[in-house]
Amino acid sequence: MSPKKEEKKDNNDVSYSAKDIYVLEGLEPVRKRPGMYIGSTGVDGLHHLVWEVVDNSIDEAMASYAKNIRVELLKDNKVRVIDDGRGIPVDIHPQTKKSALETVLCTLHAGGKFGGESYKVAGGLHGVGVSVVNALSKWMQVEVERDGDFYVQEYKRGVPQYKLKKTGKSSRTGTIVTFQPDDEVFLKIEFDRKKIIDHLRQQAFLVKGVKIEVIDERDKSIEYYAFCFEGGLLSFLDYLTEFVDVIQGTPFYVNREYAASSEETSPASKKGGENIQVETAFVYSDDTEIQELSFANNIYTSDGGMHLTGFRSALTRALNDYARENGYIKDKEENLTGDDVREGLVAIVSIKIKEPQFEGQTKARLGNPPARTAVESVVAEALKEFLQKNSGPARDIVSKCLLAAKARKAAKAAKETVLRKGPLEGLSLPGKLADCISKDPSESELFIVEGDSAGGSGKQGRDRRSQAILPLRGKILNVEKARLDKMLANNEIKSLVIALGAAIGDDFDPEKIRYHKIIIMTDADVDGAHIRTLLLTLFYRYFREVIERRYLYIAQPPLYRIQKGRDFKYAYSDAEKEKVISELGRLKAQGLRIKDKDLSESTSVGSKEDETTEVIKGINIQRYKGLGEMNPGQLWETTMDPATRVLKQVTIDDAQEADRMFDVLMGEKVEPRKHFIQSRAVTVKNLDI
Repeated sequence: MSPKKEEKKDNNDVSYSAKDIYVLEGLEPVRKRPGMYIGSTGVDGLHHLVWEVVDNSIDEAMASYAKNIRVELLKDNKVRVIDDGRGIPVDIHPQTKKSALETVLCTLHAGGKFGGESYKVAGGLHGVGVSVVNALSKWMQVEVERDGDFYVQEYKRGVPQYKLKKTGKSSRTGTIVTFQPDDEVFLKIEFDRKKIIDHLRQQAFLVKGVKIEVIDERDKSIEYYAFCFEGGLLSFLDYLTEFVDVIQGTPFYVNREYAASSEETSPASKKGGENIQVETAFVYSDDTEIQELSFANNIYTSDGGMHLTGFRSALTRALNDYARENGYIKDKEENLTGDDVREGLVAIVSIKIKEPQFEGQTKARLGNPPARTAVESVVAEALKEFLQKNSGPARDIVSKCLLAAKARKAAKAAKETVLRKGPLEGLSLPGKLADCISKDPSESELFIVEGDSAGGSGKQGRDRRSQAILPLRGKILNVEKARLDKMLANNEIKSLVIALGAAIGDDFDPEKIRYHKIIIMTDADVDGAHIRTLLLTLFYRYFREVIERRYLYIAQPPLYRIQKGRDFKYAYSDAEKEKVISELGRLKAQGLRIKDKDLSESTSVGSKEDETTEVIKGINIQRYKGLGEMNPGQLWETTMDPATRVLKQVTIDDAQEADRMFDVLMGEKVEPRKHFIQSRAVTVKNLDI
């Protein structure tokens, strides 16, 4: 009898059999992997809970059952969403043998959007929205008014606390959802009122005539906002172009149904063809920026998709056809490119489709091929009619596109001139750049420094292995008001483009960026703030991916150096200054006010100057307003040393609002900027003139 072979066991005899296969039931998958359902457990994921609940109310409004939606921000991090729709059904579900309400709240992929005729179109197509919110909430309560009765049920972390209860009579219909996000799931629970208002304003534009209210009851004073737009997408266009000049007197607008054939629709539907509602509006501004917002069933598709692709194709083809037919383009080989016809474009593309195919639960991109055909067909036909009937706006649009084409050719020549002299060809970097030794972008830092004086201190005080210094002379060009060819004629911008090594415009390649930390380091005065804003405008408009990859930072140099004897400390704000003085002088800082003298002088406080100035003997306060006032050692210690410095990372939380703000602060229109300054003047402290 042969000896029995021993079974091989790896990894310290760890077993792997059927008992090791875990089956997550109910809402367990959501709590186990929340990021799969809401994107993240950070700020965006937290607010995604609000969007999911509001989406259900919006779906009722799109189906013409709801006219009013209210979002309340309550104390203890609670949010309440109220609508006057039909109310979630409460009768017993034939499959689960539980109420339909409990089924919807406690079961993934359960809802009225998978079949039947409850919703012709809906945003929450996956049926996981409100159940995910329930799973990720410490506490949730749902109240339903329908069929003359009032019902309520509570949940804790997705678990019902009792069966659905009928608590009284009601003469209205609707649903009230109140939830409290779980602090075991989310890193930080703090709802951003502005973020919520911006999102809900957008929804009000998209659902013509629906009233959306926001009430913030978290502070002592209650804040109230209400939105209702009868103009729909045209009102949305007015909002988007509020701070720019529109060259096109009559906006383009179309709202039509496209009958998709059975060959175009998904075979899985087995229902033959379907109607796709296409609604699109656009105007051209005198700006060079492009604003294209796309929506599918009112869900903002930030990454575009088939519907946006169809719109772009129709726009390019229709404008080329019109320009050629009317003699604007005579060369048979010459055509307006997609970039030419989109310069200065402000467009909204919104479609309603029965079974949208979003990529991922966060719904950033639409994947339905019929959406492209529908939008392309509807827009091409409607735009042809628009151009024929509106000769004035048509002429303005084509002239704008031809100017963009001319500028594109000039910019191409300018780029080639700049890039031939840059590191892309293996030639020299700008002479003013003090580069670092390391060639590894992940550990290399570029300090963009204001002025030669600060640049000199930075070059002497830096870590030469990993830190590069690029001093800028004066203020760079305001790129909000200039085209690319004019930009590249500016020596400071040209030096920066070459130093980054990733080209610019269509040739920009983020993989070739030579530094993964780009730090704007300017003086703490008005001129420094202006230079910083100009640089932020440049990066936002032409190197946005640098910001999106979180490579851009703003240095935070100290405002004060406070010394008593041999002891000294740096203070980065007025509040911190008072705290340091209190520590060094062992006096209460309350009510303390130190008078600063000349910018480069130290202020010694040793005698009483007036009734508002405290007397603190032996304390020396130096107010820094220029980086050049610091010697190399001080600049390194306070602003450049990775172990002690303070950096602000630049992010884009809301690109649409960021775009509007750059238009206000840096654009051609003076009135919006004047209003912005006047409305905020009362909040400015310690104005530096």
